[in-house]
Amino acid sequence: MHAIPTVTLNDGTAFPELGFGTYKLRGDEGVAAITAAIDGGYRLLDSAVNYENEAEVGEAVRRSDVDRDDILVATKVPGRDHGFDETIASARGSLDRLGLDRIDLYLIHWPNPSTGRYLDTWRAMVRLREEGLVRSIGVSNFTEAMLTRVVEETGAVPAVNQVELHPYFPQRALRAFHAAHGIRTESWSPLARRSDLLAEQTVRDVAAAHDVSPTQAVLRWHVQLSTTPIPKSAHPARQRENADVFGFTLTDDEVAALSGLERGRLWDGDPDTHEEM
Repeated sequence: MHAIPTVTLNDGTAFPELGFGTYKLRGDEGVAAITAAIDGGYRLLDSAVNYENEAEVGEAVRRSDVDRDDILVATKVPGRDHGFDETIASARGSLDRLGLDRIDLYLIHWPNPSTGRYLDTWRAMVRLREEGLVRSIGVSNFTEAMLTRVVEETGAVPAVNQVELHPYFPQRALRAFHAAHGIRTESWSPLARRSDLLAEQTVRDVAAAHDVSPTQAVLRWHVQLSTTPIPKSAHPARQRENADVFGFTLTDDEVAALSGLERGRLWDGDPDTHEEM
């Protein structure tokens, strides 16, 4: 298996082109799964306060033989902690649960526009970065208009925007906006969970052409769109398969064919209306 390569974020951080999602990985089994992912080559671990597994992520990092500086631990501030002082306190709580001295990537989980506090939250994240408690700061589920407002009103450009992205929802316009402003696109639910994506004939045909699995074909599609997918699996063999997508290249026609499966959002997660506390 090829090592997972990195790209450079707008703050100079080396960021993996593929990461590991930890949603619902909890308890001893969660620690074991996350540890196996690190041992299998993953260097970006995606967590969140609302996943209730920051302690498990931190424990897996400590158990691993991989140098701490080579692992990027990401977590997210929840909607209930929006606000300047609240975000500072939330980050310190995350650090306590992680048992680490810094958060490598700190994201606003959802913008929650009805509360109108994501700018205060963002300003607090800038402060946390200045104080060294956070290395990189970004957002999740932000629209182009929200990103524009953040940059215009604070002068700080997010390093990452993590959004729903898969062949059913390729996010062409938002990806173009990110590219123009130096924001890295990160893909949550990159395999369109609970859908028929992997059974699509187009996906199966692309996979067969390269003698890889449908999962690998879709994850390679993400990589070639310059997005960082964060697939999740509790099974070491599947983890290794998911990460083994850097030894083949899809043709332009194959990338276009997968993008042509577009049908829109799958879970009503419109950032202008969907909110999570």
